[in-house]
Amino acid sequence: MRTALARTRLLYGEWLRRENRRAEARDQLARAHEILDRAGAEAFAERARRELEAAGETVRRRATGTDEALTPQEAQIARLAGEGLTNLEIGAQLFLSPHTIEWHLRKVFTKLGIRSRKQLGAVLPGGAATPA
Repeated sequence: MRTALARTRLLYGEWLRRENRRAEARDQLARAHEILDRAGAEAFAERARRELEAAGETVRRRATGTDEALTPQEAQIARLAGEGLTNLEIGAQLFLSPHTIEWHLRKVFTKLGIRSRKQLGAVLPGGAATPA
């Protein structure tokens, strides 16, 4: 629901900017950009950033890569994978499909700058994970 509201703010901000109501547009666009950026809606966040710049605001691009923090779900999946569980076993524990687990792990690997499950223990907080 928050993402839908942010997209609405984006559209409204675009309209306000076209109507030369720049101060109002910046307010709507800044809010939209913040929510969309946090939600990971990169294309919409970039669109809001470009609109903000067109309205006279300076906006930094979001840093990508290892500076990003893991979401709670990603951290939980990474911990379980570090303990040696398979995608199927992790999915069964978290009531998610193995495909969803794989998707989250790809994001974890990108954020942590690693390439395999074997590296998880070394980069996760608390050191090497041990099987429970």
